[in-house]
Amino acid sequence: MLRDINTRKVMKNAFRITKHKYETSLRVRIPGGCVDPESLMIVSKIANEYGNGKVHITTRQGFEILGISMEDMEKVNEIIQPVIEKLDVNQDEKGKGYPAAGTRNICACIGNKVCPKAQYNTTEFAKRIEKEVFPNDLHFKIALTGCPNDCIKARTHDFGIIGMTHPIYEKDRCISCGACVKKCKKLSTGALRMENYKIIRDHDKCIGCGECTLNCPTSAWTRDPQKYYRLAIMGRSGKKNPRLAEDFLVWVDEDSIVKVILNTYRYVSEYIDKEAPNGKEHIGYIVDRTGFMEYKKWALEGVEFKDIVKVNENIYWSGIRY
Repeated sequence: MLRDINTRKVMKNAFRITKHKYETSLRVRIPGGCVDPESLMIVSKIANEYGNGKVHITTRQGFEILGISMEDMEKVNEIIQPVIEKLDVNQDEKGKGYPAAGTRNICACIGNKVCPKAQYNTTEFAKRIEKEVFPNDLHFKIALTGCPNDCIKARTHDFGIIGMTHPIYEKDRCISCGACVKKCKKLSTGALRMENYKIIRDHDKCIGCGECTLNCPTSAWTRDPQKYYRLAIMGRSGKKNPRLAEDFLVWVDEDSIVKVILNTYRYVSEYIDKEAPNGKEHIGYIVDRTGFMEYKKWALEGVEFKDIVKVNENIYWSGIRY
């Protein structure tokens, strides 16, 4: 016999309140979008034995196991435990399931595990961020993409982390074939030009796509082993004012990005509208309300940048308004 259901507790435990009374679905976190076959088997087991046999792959690269009776939530939490451990997701207590449903699953493109254009291991960076920010009840969306092609659509998120390569030029290896110049002009921003049979790179126009390093036949262009990123912020969908994220930091390092994200959690905790529906207010609307300069003050507190980093002084978002 079902007792009265505490819907807030159900949602906090990563189960969903559905349109069917006393029926829920479990949202399974897959940080970075990479999962092992054993975990897939466990998800399948729960779906077949406790759900309706259906698993929805979410837009955030997680799994939603459908048709679970609320009476079976405790059993399902016990069964999903190996998946939580395999994916190294933080927990308050083993066997009790996910401890929060705030920060959404951190998603990522395939990264340099497979893609030649990707500048870094997106899954590993996603897992690092996961360990820093989860569990948390604040509503954050974070996405990582390996290069400016942006296959994950990082610019629709609160934080879009875009991989960049800093190309290193060895002029003695250059045969002045112009392959890099042609590729940069056709596929990127035209940041390269030839002068006196040598290649000149315009750093301000370069977006770090790495096409020059991929297409040079003599390896005159190589990737700097240092990893660099572009951090775009406050993109969002939604009904009121959908918009794309704008660049905040360019040529920034991984450690600084993590610090900015954690500082943003502090900022939101300070300024969030406590009367917002379900206790949630999108970060972008908080920035709109307090002003970007106030957000920037919080976001950059204690962050020290290398000389190569570009910090945009101000950001103006547009987008559709209703």
